[in-house]
Amino acid sequence: MKQFPDSPAQPAFPQTRAWPAISVVMPILNEERHLREAVDQILAQAYPGPIEVVLAVGPSRDRTQEVADAIAAADPRVTVVANPTGRTPNALNAAIGASRHEIIARVDGHAMLPDDYLRVAVETLEETGADNVGGVMAAEGVTAFEQAVARAMTSKIGVGSAAFHVGGTAGPADTVYLGVFRRSALKRVGGYDEHFQRAQDWEMNHRIRESGGLVWFQPRMRVTYRPRPNLRALAKQYFHYGRWRRVVARTHEGTINLRYLAPPAAVVAIAAGLLVSPFFPLALIIPGGYVLAITGGSMVTGSGLPARARFALPFVYAAMHLSWGWGFLTSPRKLARPPR
Repeated sequence: MKQFPDSPAQPAFPQTRAWPAISVVMPILNEERHLREAVDQILAQAYPGPIEVVLAVGPSRDRTQEVADAIAAADPRVTVVANPTGRTPNALNAAIGASRHEIIARVDGHAMLPDDYLRVAVETLEETGADNVGGVMAAEGVTAFEQAVARAMTSKIGVGSAAFHVGGTAGPADTVYLGVFRRSALKRVGGYDEHFQRAQDWEMNHRIRESGGLVWFQPRMRVTYRPRPNLRALAKQYFHYGRWRRVVARTHEGTINLRYLAPPAAVVAIAAGLLVSPFFPLALIIPGGYVLAITGGSMVTGSGLPARARFALPFVYAAMHLSWGWGFLTSPRKLARPPR
């Protein structure tokens, strides 16, 4: 686990409304096209206090490093640190270690934040006493396929009932999207666990809650998210989600519920039905029933989408469910986290 420097001694939320300084940490890899706009958007936040941005840049295949260095050279509020591994949790820990302030906001390289994002985050930290606050991963697509993915990622058929996907009322949560943290909480739990290539947010929020901290969902913090552009990329994304969620479950016993077990159960049931069907044709009712279910669900949830997006929606649901389930079922034990 990482050890982070203490921030300068100061009251976290003075009653005079002298707004606390915020460190925005960003894991950056292959973001040449979007990086400058993303940083400008953060520095232009309608936030009354000081903001610094720390970019942890991995070994990119494009001009990301040059762009990051140019941004930092032009604005003293921006710092660049190296992330030789290119992995997200390593980048976040490197950026946190180089940051200076008591409040730390994680932002991705092409996230699109509302203007009041940081202000709402600080107000919510103050009002709730939470260690981490975050909001909605508001998926929005441009192409017809991306629009189908966005609809699936914001529906209970696609992702279950997680509030950071489908929305809900403000309150305690298991995890949130991105996150705005107190440095003291990150220091208490040792930051991001660099073993987890995926699911590192869920895993760290679990440790924050286990240590007595509070994770708070704030629906006013909506961050626009761009979905994967094609079926192959979407299936790969959800396969790794399922694979690493199994690693989290093995590391933290008792963290799996029926919602997480539904996709692997569907994969097993569909595979069993197909295998048995040559000898027992009625077994086809299982895969057939699944096809009918996602087709019917797509008709209900696809309202308002263009025709091409509605056509893609059943395939999107199937890719998300079955890839996540297969990743969970095939997650190798060698990925287990070594004892701390």
